[in-house]
Amino acid sequence: MRRYHVTTFGCQMNAHDSERIKGMLESLGLGEAVSRHEADVIVFNTCTIREKPDQRFAAHLAQARALKQAAPGTVIAVGGCYAEAQRERLFDLYPYVDVAFGPGSIPHLADWLGVGGTGVARGRFGLDEREFAGELPMHRERAFQAWVQVSMGCNSKCSYCIVPAVRGREQSRRPGEIVAEISRLAREGVREVTLLGQNVNSWGRDLAPEIRTEFGELLRACDALDGIERIRFTSPHPKDFREPVIAAMAECAAVCEHIHLPLQSGSSRLLKLMRRTYDRDRYFHLVERLRDAVPDLALGTDIIVGFPGETEKDFSATLEAVEEVRYDSAFTFIYSPRRGTEAAAMPGQVPEPLKHERLERLVEVVQRIAAERNRERIGLVEEVLVEGPSRTDLARLRGRTRRNTTVNFSGTASAGELVPVEIEAATSATLSGRQAALVAA
Repeated sequence: MRRYHVTTFGCQMNAHDSERIKGMLESLGLGEAVSRHEADVIVFNTCTIREKPDQRFAAHLAQARALKQAAPGTVIAVGGCYAEAQRERLFDLYPYVDVAFGPGSIPHLADWLGVGGTGVARGRFGLDEREFAGELPMHRERAFQAWVQVSMGCNSKCSYCIVPAVRGREQSRRPGEIVAEISRLAREGVREVTLLGQNVNSWGRDLAPEIRTEFGELLRACDALDGIERIRFTSPHPKDFREPVIAAMAECAAVCEHIHLPLQSGSSRLLKLMRRTYDRDRYFHLVERLRDAVPDLALGTDIIVGFPGETEKDFSATLEAVEEVRYDSAFTFIYSPRRGTEAAAMPGQVPEPLKHERLERLVEVVQRIAAERNRERIGLVEEVLVEGPSRTDLARLRGRTRRNTTVNFSGTASAGELVPVEIEAATSATLSGRQAALVAA
Protein backbone atom coordinates (compact mmCIF):
# COMPACT_ATOMS: atom_id res chain seq x y z
CA MET A 1 0.00 0.00 0.00
CA ARG A 2 1.22 3.50 -0.85
CA ARG A 3 1.37 5.76 2.20
CA TYR A 4 0.96 9.44 3.00
CA HIS A 5 2.22 11.73 5.75
CA VAL A 6 0.64 15.11 6.62
CA THR A 7 2.41 17.80 8.64
CA THR A 8 0.17 20.56 10.00
CA PHE A 9 1.22 24.06 11.02
CA GLY A 10 -0.89 26.78 12.58
CA CYS A 11 -4.46 27.15 13.71
CA GLN A 12 -7.44 24.93 14.48
CA MET A 13 -8.81 25.59 11.01
CA ASN A 14 -5.66 23.99 9.62
CA ALA A 15 -6.11 21.04 11.97
CA HIS A 16 -9.62 20.60 10.56
CA ASP A 17 -8.36 20.94 6.99
CA SER A 18 -5.69 18.28 7.64
CA GLU A 19 -8.33 15.83 8.84
CA ARG A 20 -10.10 16.34 5.50
CA ILE A 21 -6.84 15.94 3.59
CA LYS A 22 -6.14 12.68 5.39
CA GLY A 23 -9.66 11.42 4.77
CA MET A 24 -9.38 12.21 1.06
CA LEU A 25 -6.01 10.49 0.72
CA GLU A 26 -7.36 7.41 2.46
CA SER A 27 -10.34 7.40 0.09
CA LEU A 28 -7.76 7.13 -2.73
CA GLY A 29 -6.41 3.97 -1.12
CA LEU A 30 -3.39 5.41 0.70
CA GLY A 31 -2.55 4.47 4.29
CA GLU A 32 -1.10 6.81 6.87
CA ALA A 33 2.66 6.56 7.40
CA VAL A 34 4.06 6.84 10.90
CA SER A 35 6.89 9.06 9.68
CA ARG A 36 7.74 11.13 6.63
CA HIS A 37 10.54 8.71 5.73
CA GLU A 38 7.98 5.98 5.02
CA ALA A 39 5.64 8.12 2.91
CA ASP A 40 5.07 8.08 -0.85
CA VAL A 41 3.01 11.29 -0.64
CA ILE A 42 4.25 14.06 1.69
CA VAL A 43 1.78 16.86 2.42
CA PHE A 44 2.45 20.12 4.26
CA ASN A 45 -0.57 22.11 5.43
CA THR A 46 1.03 25.46 6.10
CA CYS A 47 0.49 28.64 8.09
CA THR A 48 1.91 32.07 7.31
CA ILE A 49 0.32 34.34 9.91
CA ARG A 50 3.71 34.80 11.62
CA GLU A 51 7.37 34.33 10.73
CA LYS A 52 8.01 31.32 12.99
CA PRO A 53 5.70 28.91 11.09
CA ASP A 54 7.38 29.97 7.84
CA GLN A 55 10.79 29.10 9.28
CA ARG A 56 9.61 25.75 10.64
CA PHE A 57 8.00 24.87 7.31
CA ALA A 58 11.22 25.66 5.40
CA ALA A 59 13.20 23.28 7.65
CA HIS A 60 10.67 20.47 7.21
CA LEU A 61 10.49 21.02 3.45
CA ALA A 62 14.28 20.72 3.21
CA GLN A 63 14.03 17.26 4.76
CA ALA A 64 11.30 16.30 2.28
CA ARG A 65 13.53 17.42 -0.56
CA ALA A 66 16.26 15.05 0.64
CA LEU A 67 13.73 12.21 0.81
CA LYS A 68 12.57 12.96 -2.74
CA GLN A 69 16.16 12.95 -3.99
CA ALA A 70 16.58 9.47 -2.50
CA ALA A 71 13.21 8.29 -3.87
CA PRO A 72 12.31 10.39 -6.96
CA GLY A 73 8.78 8.98 -7.10
CA THR A 74 7.89 10.71 -3.84
CA VAL A 75 5.14 13.32 -4.26
CA ILE A 76 5.42 16.60 -2.33
CA ALA A 77 2.28 18.70 -1.92
CA VAL A 78 2.16 22.10 -0.21
CA GLY A 79 -1.20 23.45 0.90
CA GLY A 80 -2.58 26.07 3.24
CA CYS A 81 -1.97 29.76 3.75
CA TYR A 82 1.74 29.83 2.88
CA ALA A 83 0.99 28.23 -0.51
CA GLU A 84 -1.63 30.91 -1.16
CA ALA A 85 0.67 33.75 -0.05
CA GLN A 86 3.51 32.50 -2.29
CA ARG A 87 1.31 31.44 -5.19
CA GLU A 88 3.19 33.47 -7.78
CA ARG A 89 6.61 32.12 -6.89
CA LEU A 90 6.20 28.90 -4.91
CA PHE A 91 7.43 26.60 -7.69
CA ASP A 92 10.35 28.95 -8.37
CA LEU A 93 11.33 28.85 -4.71
CA TYR A 94 10.81 25.09 -4.41
CA PRO A 95 11.02 23.44 -7.85
CA TYR A 96 10.80 19.96 -6.30
CA VAL A 97 7.22 20.62 -5.07
CA ASP A 98 4.70 18.76 -7.25
CA VAL A 99 1.35 20.23 -6.19
CA ALA A 100 0.26 23.44 -4.45
CA PHE A 101 -3.24 24.16 -3.19
CA GLY A 102 -4.95 26.87 -1.20
CA PRO A 103 -7.06 26.50 1.97
CA GLY A 104 -10.35 26.51 0.05
CA SER A 105 -9.36 24.04 -2.65
CA ILE A 106 -8.97 20.82 -0.68
CA PRO A 107 -11.92 19.18 -2.52
CA HIS A 108 -9.82 19.21 -5.72
CA LEU A 109 -6.70 17.69 -4.20
CA ALA A 110 -7.57 14.14 -5.26
CA ASP A 111 -7.78 15.24 -8.90
CA TRP A 112 -4.37 16.88 -8.79
CA LEU A 113 -2.65 14.03 -7.01
CA GLY A 114 -4.28 11.36 -9.15
CA VAL A 115 -5.63 8.06 -7.89
CA GLY A 116 -3.23 6.56 -5.37
CA GLY A 117 -0.96 9.59 -5.52
CA THR A 118 0.28 8.85 -9.04
CA GLY A 119 -0.04 10.75 -12.28
CA VAL A 120 0.68 14.12 -10.70
CA ALA A 121 0.34 17.04 -13.10
CA ARG A 122 3.40 19.21 -12.46
CA GLY A 123 2.63 22.79 -11.56
CA ARG A 124 -1.08 22.49 -10.94
CA PHE A 125 -2.37 25.22 -8.66
CA GLY A 126 -5.64 25.06 -6.80
CA LEU A 127 -5.49 28.50 -5.32
CA ASP A 128 -8.43 29.98 -7.22
CA GLU A 129 -10.90 27.29 -6.13
CA ARG A 130 -12.81 27.85 -2.88
CA GLU A 131 -15.25 25.22 -1.68
CA PHE A 132 -16.34 24.01 1.73
CA ALA A 133 -14.93 20.60 2.58
CA GLY A 134 -17.87 19.42 4.69
CA GLU A 135 -18.82 16.59 2.34
CA LEU A 136 -15.29 15.19 2.10
CA PRO A 137 -14.25 12.10 4.05
CA MET A 138 -12.58 12.90 7.36
CA HIS A 139 -9.83 11.19 9.34
CA ARG A 140 -10.52 12.42 12.88
CA GLU A 141 -7.87 12.18 15.57
CA ARG A 142 -10.54 11.28 18.14
CA ALA A 143 -13.82 9.51 17.41
CA PHE A 144 -15.75 11.55 19.98
CA GLN A 145 -14.57 15.08 19.03
CA ALA A 146 -14.92 16.92 15.73
CA TRP A 147 -14.21 20.24 14.08
CA VAL A 148 -17.06 21.70 12.00
CA GLN A 149 -16.34 24.55 9.59
CA VAL A 150 -19.08 27.20 9.51
CA SER A 151 -17.32 29.82 7.38
CA MET A 152 -14.16 30.56 5.44
CA GLY A 153 -12.33 33.80 4.87
CA CYS A 154 -12.54 37.11 6.71
CA ASN A 155 -13.92 40.58 5.95
CA SER A 156 -11.99 42.34 8.71
CA LYS A 157 -9.07 44.55 7.72
CA CYS A 158 -6.69 44.25 10.67
CA SER A 159 -3.53 46.06 9.60
CA TYR A 160 -1.16 43.25 10.67
CA CYS A 161 -3.08 40.26 9.33
CA ILE A 162 -2.53 38.35 6.10
CA VAL A 163 -5.53 36.02 6.54
CA PRO A 164 -7.98 37.93 4.28
CA ALA A 165 -5.37 37.88 1.50
CA VAL A 166 -4.78 34.13 1.74
CA ARG A 167 -8.25 32.86 2.69
CA GLY A 168 -10.38 35.40 0.83
CA ARG A 169 -13.52 37.27 1.80
CA GLU A 170 -15.86 35.75 4.32
CA GLN A 171 -18.22 33.10 3.01
CA SER A 172 -20.78 31.48 5.30
CA ARG A 173 -21.75 27.87 4.98
CA ARG A 174 -25.49 27.22 4.73
CA PRO A 175 -27.09 26.46 8.12
CA GLY A 176 -28.79 23.30 6.85
CA GLU A 177 -25.45 21.87 5.77
CA ILE A 178 -23.89 22.61 9.16
CA VAL A 179 -26.75 21.08 11.14
CA ALA A 180 -26.81 18.03 8.84
CA GLU A 181 -23.07 17.46 9.34
CA ILE A 182 -23.34 17.74 13.12
CA SER A 183 -26.35 15.38 13.14
CA ARG A 184 -24.29 12.85 11.19
CA LEU A 185 -21.38 13.27 13.58
CA ALA A 186 -23.67 12.69 16.56
CA ARG A 187 -24.89 9.44 15.03
CA GLU A 188 -21.23 8.41 14.64
CA GLY A 189 -20.62 8.91 18.36
CA VAL A 190 -19.22 12.45 18.46
CA ARG A 191 -19.96 14.13 21.80
CA GLU A 192 -18.11 17.44 21.37
CA VAL A 193 -18.00 19.72 18.33
CA THR A 194 -16.03 22.91 17.79
CA LEU A 195 -17.48 25.37 15.26
CA LEU A 196 -14.70 26.98 13.22
CA GLY A 197 -14.35 30.21 11.29
CA GLN A 198 -12.00 33.16 11.02
CA ASN A 199 -14.77 35.22 12.64
CA VAL A 200 -17.52 32.84 13.71
CA ASN A 201 -19.87 35.41 15.18
CA SER A 202 -20.29 37.27 11.90
CA TRP A 203 -21.45 33.99 10.36
CA GLY A 204 -24.66 34.13 8.33
CA ARG A 205 -24.71 37.79 7.33
CA ASP A 206 -23.75 37.05 3.71
CA LEU A 207 -26.35 34.33 3.18
CA ALA A 208 -29.34 34.73 0.86
CA PRO A 209 -32.29 36.50 2.56
CA GLU A 210 -34.46 33.39 2.65
CA ILE A 211 -31.93 31.47 4.78
CA ARG A 212 -30.13 34.35 6.48
CA THR A 213 -29.75 33.97 10.22
CA GLU A 214 -27.12 34.78 12.83
CA PHE A 215 -24.65 32.88 14.95
CA GLY A 216 -26.73 32.80 18.14
CA GLU A 217 -29.49 30.93 16.29
CA LEU A 218 -26.95 28.49 14.88
CA LEU A 219 -25.75 27.74 18.43
CA ARG A 220 -29.34 27.05 19.47
CA ALA A 221 -29.91 24.75 16.49
CA CYS A 222 -26.77 22.77 17.36
CA ASP A 223 -27.75 22.63 21.02
CA ALA A 224 -31.08 21.05 20.07
CA LEU A 225 -29.42 18.04 18.40
CA ASP A 226 -29.48 14.75 20.29
CA GLY A 227 -26.12 13.30 21.23
CA ILE A 228 -24.02 16.49 21.18
CA GLU A 229 -23.06 17.26 24.77
CA ARG A 230 -20.45 19.96 24.29
CA ILE A 231 -20.33 22.81 21.77
CA ARG A 232 -17.36 25.14 21.43
CA PHE A 233 -16.58 27.84 18.86
CA THR A 234 -13.54 29.78 17.75
CA SER A 235 -12.59 32.42 17.02
CA PRO A 236 -14.96 35.33 17.56
CA HIS A 237 -14.10 38.97 16.91
CA PRO A 238 -15.04 41.31 19.79
CA LYS A 239 -16.62 43.79 17.35
CA ASP A 240 -19.26 41.23 16.28
CA PHE A 241 -20.09 39.69 19.66
CA ARG A 242 -23.78 40.53 19.94
CA GLU A 243 -26.44 39.90 22.58
CA PRO A 244 -28.10 36.89 20.84
CA VAL A 245 -24.80 34.99 21.02
CA ILE A 246 -24.31 35.88 24.69
CA ALA A 247 -27.88 34.76 25.41
CA ALA A 248 -27.34 31.46 23.59
CA MET A 249 -24.16 30.83 25.60
CA ALA A 250 -26.09 31.41 28.83
CA GLU A 251 -29.16 29.36 27.88
CA CYS A 252 -27.89 26.43 25.79
CA ALA A 253 -26.89 23.47 27.95
CA ALA A 254 -24.32 22.09 25.49
CA VAL A 255 -22.50 25.39 24.83
CA CYS A 256 -19.39 25.33 27.01
CA GLU A 257 -18.45 27.99 29.55
CA HIS A 258 -15.36 29.02 27.61
CA ILE A 259 -14.61 31.67 25.04
CA HIS A 260 -11.42 32.68 23.25
CA LEU A 261 -11.73 36.46 22.90
CA PRO A 262 -8.70 38.06 21.19
CA LEU A 263 -7.56 41.32 22.80
CA GLN A 264 -4.34 41.86 20.76
CA SER A 265 -3.43 44.98 22.77
CA GLY A 266 -4.56 46.78 25.89
CA SER A 267 -3.75 50.16 24.33
CA SER A 268 -6.64 51.90 22.58
CA ARG A 269 -4.12 53.83 20.49
CA LEU A 270 -2.56 50.62 19.19
CA LEU A 271 -5.95 48.96 18.70
CA LYS A 272 -6.81 51.82 16.35
CA LEU A 273 -3.55 51.36 14.43
CA MET A 274 -4.31 47.65 14.27
CA ARG A 275 -7.77 48.49 12.82
CA ARG A 276 -9.47 46.31 15.39
CA THR A 277 -12.55 48.64 15.43
CA TYR A 278 -12.98 48.48 19.22
CA ASP A 279 -11.15 50.21 22.02
CA ARG A 280 -10.08 49.10 25.47
CA ASP A 281 -13.28 50.24 27.21
CA ARG A 282 -15.56 48.54 24.67
CA TYR A 283 -13.63 45.29 25.12
CA PHE A 284 -13.86 45.49 28.92
CA HIS A 285 -17.61 46.14 28.68
CA LEU A 286 -18.02 43.03 26.52
CA VAL A 287 -16.09 40.95 29.07
CA GLU A 288 -18.39 42.27 31.80
CA ARG A 289 -21.51 41.34 29.83
CA LEU A 290 -20.16 37.85 29.13
CA ARG A 291 -19.28 37.18 32.76
CA ASP A 292 -22.64 38.53 33.96
CA ALA A 293 -24.41 36.10 31.60
CA VAL A 294 -22.08 33.12 32.19
CA PRO A 295 -20.73 33.47 35.76
CA ASP A 296 -18.27 30.54 35.57
CA LEU A 297 -16.89 31.60 32.19
CA ALA A 298 -13.26 30.86 31.32
CA LEU A 299 -11.66 33.48 29.08
CA GLY A 300 -8.73 32.97 26.73
CA THR A 301 -7.16 35.55 24.46
CA ASP A 302 -4.50 36.46 21.89
CA ILE A 303 -2.01 39.27 22.54
CA ILE A 304 0.58 40.77 20.18
CA VAL A 305 3.77 42.30 21.57
CA GLY A 306 5.95 44.73 19.64
CA PHE A 307 3.41 46.09 17.16
CA PRO A 308 4.88 49.05 15.22
CA GLY A 309 4.92 52.17 17.35
CA GLU A 310 4.36 50.31 20.63
CA THR A 311 5.73 52.44 23.47
CA GLU A 312 6.38 51.42 27.05
CA LYS A 313 3.11 53.17 27.93
CA ASP A 314 1.23 51.09 25.36
CA PHE A 315 2.81 47.90 26.64
CA SER A 316 2.00 48.83 30.25
CA ALA A 317 -1.62 49.26 29.17
CA THR A 318 -1.56 45.67 27.89
CA LEU A 319 -0.16 44.39 31.20
CA GLU A 320 -2.84 46.35 33.06
CA ALA A 321 -5.56 44.87 30.81
CA VAL A 322 -4.36 41.33 31.55
CA GLU A 323 -4.43 42.09 35.28
CA GLU A 324 -7.94 43.55 35.04
CA VAL A 325 -9.54 40.85 32.86
CA ARG A 326 -7.67 37.96 34.55
CA TYR A 327 -7.53 35.53 31.65
CA ASP A 328 -7.54 31.79 32.20
CA SER A 329 -5.19 31.35 29.24
CA ALA A 330 -3.48 33.43 26.59
CA PHE A 331 -1.58 32.95 23.36
CA THR A 332 1.16 35.57 23.27
CA PHE A 333 2.98 36.49 20.07
CA ILE A 334 5.80 38.71 18.92
CA TYR A 335 4.67 40.89 16.02
CA SER A 336 5.93 39.63 12.65
CA PRO A 337 5.72 41.88 9.56
CA ARG A 338 3.75 40.11 6.81
CA ARG A 339 4.37 41.00 3.18
CA GLY A 340 1.58 43.14 1.75
CA THR A 341 0.00 44.16 5.06
CA GLU A 342 -0.41 47.76 6.12
CA ALA A 343 1.50 47.30 9.39
CA ALA A 344 4.62 46.01 7.61
CA ALA A 345 5.19 49.50 6.18
CA MET A 346 4.38 51.44 9.35
CA PRO A 347 7.07 53.56 11.01
CA GLY A 348 8.32 52.75 14.47
CA GLN A 349 9.12 49.06 14.00
CA VAL A 350 10.11 47.79 17.46
CA PRO A 351 13.62 46.29 17.81
CA GLU A 352 13.66 42.51 18.19
CA PRO A 353 15.45 42.47 21.60
CA LEU A 354 12.81 44.81 23.03
CA LYS A 355 10.01 42.64 21.62
CA HIS A 356 11.47 39.58 23.34
CA GLU A 357 11.99 41.44 26.62
CA ARG A 358 8.38 42.60 26.63
CA LEU A 359 7.12 39.14 25.73
CA GLU A 360 8.92 37.65 28.74
CA ARG A 361 7.31 40.22 31.02
CA LEU A 362 3.88 39.56 29.55
CA VAL A 363 4.19 35.77 29.82
CA GLU A 364 5.17 36.10 33.46
CA VAL A 365 1.97 38.03 34.23
CA VAL A 366 -0.22 35.73 32.11
CA GLN A 367 1.12 32.58 33.78
CA ARG A 368 0.82 34.01 37.29
CA ILE A 369 -2.83 34.92 36.77
CA ALA A 370 -3.65 31.64 35.02
CA ALA A 371 -2.14 29.74 37.97
CA GLU A 372 -4.20 31.80 40.40
CA ARG A 373 -7.37 31.16 38.38
CA ASN A 374 -6.68 27.43 38.21
CA ARG A 375 -5.98 27.20 41.95
CA GLU A 376 -9.52 28.50 42.51
CA ARG A 377 -10.75 25.17 41.08
CA ILE A 378 -9.04 23.08 43.79
CA GLY A 379 -11.66 21.21 45.80
CA LEU A 380 -14.28 21.39 43.05
CA VAL A 381 -15.59 18.44 41.08
CA GLU A 382 -15.29 19.10 37.35
CA GLU A 383 -16.92 17.25 34.45
CA VAL A 384 -14.07 15.98 32.28
CA LEU A 385 -14.22 14.55 28.77
CA VAL A 386 -11.52 11.87 28.74
CA GLU A 387 -9.13 12.18 25.78
CA GLY A 388 -6.64 9.40 26.60
CA PRO A 389 -3.59 8.70 28.75
CA SER A 390 -1.66 11.57 30.30
CA ARG A 391 1.29 12.69 28.22
CA THR A 392 3.51 12.85 31.30
CA ASP A 393 2.34 9.71 33.14
CA LEU A 394 0.81 6.82 31.20
CA ALA A 395 -0.66 5.45 34.43
CA ARG A 396 -2.96 8.49 34.61
CA LEU A 397 -5.63 9.89 32.30
CA ARG A 398 -5.99 13.23 30.52
CA GLY A 399 -9.09 15.16 29.56
CA ARG A 400 -10.66 18.61 29.39
CA THR A 401 -13.23 20.42 31.47
CA ARG A 402 -16.10 22.35 29.94
CA ARG A 403 -13.95 25.44 30.63
CA ASN A 404 -11.32 23.92 28.28
CA THR A 405 -8.70 23.29 30.95
CA THR A 406 -6.56 20.16 30.65
CA VAL A 407 -6.86 17.79 33.62
CA ASN A 408 -4.50 14.92 34.44
CA PHE A 409 -6.12 12.48 36.87
CA SER A 410 -6.11 8.99 38.30
CA GLY A 411 -9.07 6.86 37.30
CA THR A 412 -10.39 3.98 35.24
CA ALA A 413 -12.43 5.74 32.55
CA SER A 414 -12.08 5.21 28.80
CA ALA A 415 -11.46 7.81 26.09
CA GLY A 416 -14.71 9.51 25.14
CA GLU A 417 -16.33 9.17 28.56
CA LEU A 418 -17.59 12.13 30.60
CA VAL A 419 -16.52 11.62 34.21
CA PRO A 420 -16.46 13.68 37.42
CA VAL A 421 -12.97 14.56 38.65
CA GLU A 422 -12.15 16.09 42.01
CA ILE A 423 -9.46 18.74 41.53
CA GLU A 424 -6.55 18.43 43.96
CA ALA A 425 -3.78 20.60 42.46
CA ALA A 426 -3.18 23.17 39.74
CA THR A 427 -0.52 24.86 37.61
CA SER A 428 -0.83 27.74 35.17
CA ALA A 429 -1.71 25.32 32.36
CA THR A 430 -3.30 22.23 33.92
CA LEU A 431 -5.36 20.81 36.75
CA SER A 432 -4.83 17.44 38.42
CA GLY A 433 -6.98 15.22 40.58
CA ARG A 434 -8.74 11.90 40.86
CA GLN A 435 -11.88 10.45 39.39
CA ALA A 436 -14.81 10.96 41.72
CA ALA A 437 -17.77 8.66 42.31
CA LEU A 438 -20.86 9.30 40.23
CA VAL A 439 -23.71 10.81 42.18
CA ALA A 440 -26.97 8.92 41.73
CA ALA A 441 -29.71 10.97 40.11
